[in-house]
Amino acid sequence: MITTTELQAKREKLANGLARCQKSLASLDKYLDSLAVQHLEVASLDKVLETCETSGGRLDAQKAQLTSELNVVDCEIAIESARLRTPHEDDKLRTKVAVGLFAPSAKDVEIALIYAVPFASWTALYDIRVDMDTKENPVTLIYKAAVEQNTGECWDDVPLQLETSTPTFGLDIPELSPWNLHIYQPAFKSSKSVGRGASQQSAPPSGVYYRSRTVPHTSEVPEEESEVPMDHAGAAVSSKGNVSATFRVPGLVTIPCDGDVHNFTIVELSLKAVMSWVCVPKIDTKTHLKARVTNASEYTLLEGTASVYVDGSFISRSVVPAVSPQESFDCPLGIDTSIRVTYHPVIKKLSHSGFVSRSANHLFSQRITVFNTKSVGIDQLKIIDHVPTSQNSAIEVKLTNPALTVPSIGEGTSKNAPKEPQVVKVAKGVKAQWDGVDEPGCEIESLGLDRKLNWICTVPAQGKMNLALEWEVNVTPASTKVVGL
Repeated sequence: MITTTELQAKREKLANGLARCQKSLASLDKYLDSLAVQHLEVASLDKVLETCETSGGRLDAQKAQLTSELNVVDCEIAIESARLRTPHEDDKLRTKVAVGLFAPSAKDVEIALIYAVPFASWTALYDIRVDMDTKENPVTLIYKAAVEQNTGECWDDVPLQLETSTPTFGLDIPELSPWNLHIYQPAFKSSKSVGRGASQQSAPPSGVYYRSRTVPHTSEVPEEESEVPMDHAGAAVSSKGNVSATFRVPGLVTIPCDGDVHNFTIVELSLKAVMSWVCVPKIDTKTHLKARVTNASEYTLLEGTASVYVDGSFISRSVVPAVSPQESFDCPLGIDTSIRVTYHPVIKKLSHSGFVSRSANHLFSQRITVFNTKSVGIDQLKIIDHVPTSQNSAIEVKLTNPALTVPSIGEGTSKNAPKEPQVVKVAKGVKAQWDGVDEPGCEIESLGLDRKLNWICTVPAQGKMNLALEWEVNVTPASTKVVGL
């Protein structure tokens, strides 16, 4: 095998030959350019041109040959350099351990060797399959492990154990440094005076300076599967602590030392889920489908990429967050084209009132139509919209339909603040409420301050539903120009 040093020497020799060839061609061209009529006889012209043509052709062939050989040597150097950078098994298997044993009598001794190796890791992958016709457990989650290792030795027919914990070294409990306050002292800068009458700029008034606190912190595409469902053997959970869990992959596995990703199935879970549909028709009339999935298993789900299938069709890729047993998470399921939402043009009416202080009354009516083309009815369809918010006392906004009470700024701290969320029954199967009421950690006092509301609808199969949003904007005086109306 040719070494890198020999290849570099060969390359240098070829590069020098190529440089000489290029210099000879340049000299030949320069000679032809220097020919003059007064110094060359006509009888000798053919002989000179023939000689130059022969020499030029020979040099061109030599240049092409040297260039080709130089490219081959460059490729050989790149391959050899990559080979030298690749760790070899022998390099990583040279560690020796000497064990000294002392016993009062001869006995059989069994020694278990446990050691840690670098360049071995695994990440979580998921297949989420949703059956819209199943009511009990509509979500099937296939928990996978993407394992890669480049430890220097192949793992042939070994039991594989996966842990959710990551070894951490040197992570101490953070300590708070003193938090001091002091008076801000501005730096005085001298300014050069230009001409008579120029004076130094006065310094800004001093004030109290608060130093901000900082909190230190420490941080740490699957291919589409076949549409035919497969049975998977579940992994045994040997540790069920609140900190980490340990899984054992069924059977024996083989993972070569190649640094490539190898997928193994941990378990297949049938999980409960609540389906919901969300649409913001003012921005986009597409209806988004999502599932609130409850991890009712004993498995801790790590954060990982998920391929989502709905009724056997690949829909999208999403990310599953870290989920503990009995915890829930949201899983987006893409667009549901069978729910058609129409956002009709807004109807505007203008009237005036008052004699001394004339006011302009703007009436707005927005109609939204929902059509369920499914053969089954749907629950939990959320339609989100909003009304404008006044930023001036001369502009008054009133929500007339649905009849939700519009809170005022600062009302959240008053005694008249609502004690429970407002819910208005609009029609059969339709209720209106301020948006955000169903979000975790929502504050009742702040609901409606952004003037966003939603309707929760139950739409029967092949059924249509009309929603109405009406509001009034009063402007005093009427000549006031309102921006954003």
